[in-house]
Amino acid sequence: MATDQAERLAAGRRQRRILAVPDPLRPAVEAFADFMIRSRERSRRAGTLPRTDATIETALAIVRDLSVFLAGERGKRDWALTDVHDLEAFLAGTLKARKRRLVVLGQFFRFARSRKIVLIDPAQGLTARGPSGFTGATLTLDQQRVLFRRWTTDPAVHPHEALLGMFALLHGASSREVKMLQSHALDFRARTARLGARPHPVPLDPASRAVLERCLAHREGQRTDNPHVMVTRQTKSGRGPASTAYVSHVLDACGFPPRMIRCTRLLDLVNTMDPKLVAAAFGMDPEATMIYLADHVDPGRLPDLQSR
Repeated sequence: MATDQAERLAAGRRQRRILAVPDPLRPAVEAFADFMIRSRERSRRAGTLPRTDATIETALAIVRDLSVFLAGERGKRDWALTDVHDLEAFLAGTLKARKRRLVVLGQFFRFARSRKIVLIDPAQGLTARGPSGFTGATLTLDQQRVLFRRWTTDPAVHPHEALLGMFALLHGASSREVKMLQSHALDFRARTARLGARPHPVPLDPASRAVLERCLAHREGQRTDNPHVMVTRQTKSGRGPASTAYVSHVLDACGFPPRMIRCTRLLDLVNTMDPKLVAAAFGMDPEATMIYLADHVDPGRLPDLQSR
């Protein structure tokens, strides 16, 4: 005979989430949980797709987190005081889960408005699309110095790691640009290299030339006719580039992904130069560089108004 063990366990999980809500905000969350249970029963009778226990528990967890945020961070202990700025601040802490959280918040506040718990739905004007600015991680100056010394002074570092790392750190090169780089794109007399679809050759500084020459020496030791600068054991017998899987793990030893290093360089260039010039130099759309603009002005770049 079937037992109700699963239902009792699910009820216990829902109750624990409700009890974690601050006291003044708890009755509305309890009513919302009952509403979702009743809606599930109606869906079962109608033969439509009902909410699962996991879906209900996730929704209660999101509302619980919002209630704790409102009471603890915003000092609000009444749902009627919630505004759109509170929700934006709550959603800003979890950008990857913004869409899922916004769906649940929309359901909760529509329910609360129908029960006259709130007069205005604060989630009505929000969209799932997060802020358009750059939100990724970047390297500090000290971390950049450590990586620069690693790739220019440590002979134990693999030539492919030094090449990809230095080109990303100094030239903002992507993994694809480095893996597709071929020997005929190098001009040692002019000290330049053509990277990807960039409209102009990239000048090579002494450090970049040194890691490039080391990588070419490693390529010569493999006795290959592959025209690419970065040649692996799998590609030395052919003429194709290194695989994406190989390139994605080249920098594992240094502890930082290629995208993070490249974004650090792009962020610095865009905020110290004209974004349109950076877009023209990298062969990018102007809109693509705008996301790297910082959301504040460096105080050192402002005129000293007090001295006037």
